[in-house]
Amino acid sequence: MSYEKVTKAKSHIIIGTKQTLKSMKNGEISEVYIADDADQQITQKVASLANELEIPCQRVDSMKKLGAACGIEVGASTVAIKK
Repeated sequence: MSYEKVTKAKSHIIIGTKQTLKSMKNGEISEVYIADDADQQITQKVASLANELEIPCQRVDSMKKLGAACGIEVGASTVAIKK
């Protein structure tokens, strides 16, 4: 289900941890997706900020599948959907 939602929102997504964190701080994000197989040190910042800002945070099992849902050929550790 989560991958489908990312695919449908392709024109309204932010890919990558740095861009996701920046957009979250600017209040531009409605939902965040984090890949379970990504480096926890990287994704923990996103998960913590999402919790702090009360942004829904969904977990998915694969960086590769998350990247594919975004239409890119590499894995994505985090993806955010803009409001």
